[in-house]
Amino acid sequence: MTSRERLIAALEHRQPDRVPVDFGSTAVTGMHVSAVSRLRQAVLGDTKYRVKVIEPYQMLGEIDDDLRAALGIDVVGLTPRKTMFGFENVDWKPFTLFDGTEVLVPGNFNVTTNADGDYLIYPEGDTSVPPSGRMPKGGYFFDSLIRQPPIDEDQLNPADNTEEFALFDADTLKWYEARIQEREATGCGVILTMPGVAFGDIALVPAPWMKHPKGIRDVEEWYISTAVRKDYVHAVFEKQCEIGLKNLDTLINLFGDRVQAVFITGTDFGTQRGPFIAKEAYRELFKPYHIRVNQFIHERCRWKTFIHSCGSVYELIPEFIEAGFDILNPVQCSAACMDARTLKREFGRHLTFWGGGANTQQTLPFGTPDEVYREVRERIEIFGEGGGFVFNTVHNVQGPTPVANLLAMFKAIKDSQQ
Repeated sequence: MTSRERLIAALEHRQPDRVPVDFGSTAVTGMHVSAVSRLRQAVLGDTKYRVKVIEPYQMLGEIDDDLRAALGIDVVGLTPRKTMFGFENVDWKPFTLFDGTEVLVPGNFNVTTNADGDYLIYPEGDTSVPPSGRMPKGGYFFDSLIRQPPIDEDQLNPADNTEEFALFDADTLKWYEARIQEREATGCGVILTMPGVAFGDIALVPAPWMKHPKGIRDVEEWYISTAVRKDYVHAVFEKQCEIGLKNLDTLINLFGDRVQAVFITGTDFGTQRGPFIAKEAYRELFKPYHIRVNQFIHERCRWKTFIHSCGSVYELIPEFIEAGFDILNPVQCSAACMDARTLKREFGRHLTFWGGGANTQQTLPFGTPDEVYREVRERIEIFGEGGGFVFNTVHNVQGPTPVANLLAMFKAIKDSQQ
């Protein structure tokens, strides 16, 4: 099978010739640039190569063509035109991380240093406005800085929380057409990250790409609003959904079968110990919009829809299936009630598990290479039977992960194919 055929088979719950592998196609299936840099040096031996930071919020590194081929990766991503900080991945320039890794960053990746030695980053690279992100000294990625003025209940306007949503302009569509041609030429499967349809994603609420965001942008205040300002939240979601469906229609017409899967939402609904939200609340606030988006896609094309939710979401998985999702990520098997065999047995007929291949909280960063190898082989055996599995770790691989453990993971993947 080609990589694209392999992904299609897995998504259709047919047994592929081997389990398809994804690293780097989305903002939730990637690797920190430091990890990519060390892995690339170990695999390809090029010590002078600077890896590009393609998602600066989490400092995710590009999996370039040579590394993708060497590692046997089958999926490439089609991500939004602009990064989480509102600038494009162009005009690359050198940058050195706190850990000494030498990388390339986009031209508008502009940082200053505060009194504590932290890096501050700015929306659209404009240092004349307040910073929107902070990387603590010695850290590996940015956290959003909240830039919300005190809330005046009488002046709250849902339109303020939807000003970032707009119909694609002609230049953006030209950009998408150029990008899909590049992705298609790789022979890999393609997953589109669809902007504007992640309802209530807390990583997006602070809008780090906007210079002067209005509305409810504080993380705590937003969560409060889902309980005490439900009409406001529904108004935001309604407008967001209206624009999102129009943009989806445009991209479906543009891409057709050149895309195999679409990343819809990264809103987290689980903690380590259980759901973050009651089923009743999910049904009231989120499920209606998820249904509308999934139905729209399934009625118009063959794309499979992808939901990302960290944590223990076992109790919510039937709701996700009813809402029309085809793919679950990151499959956090270490969380409560998320046993791999149970998930495959109970939900494997309905869902493709995209993730779950290695524990990025414990085994991969802190285990031995042998422990990593055994866990990866076991997860492939469990999830890979009968298709319905795309190998990826449980969320992004973190920066300090030992390269020996990364090599053990890829050796286990390769050995499982024999």
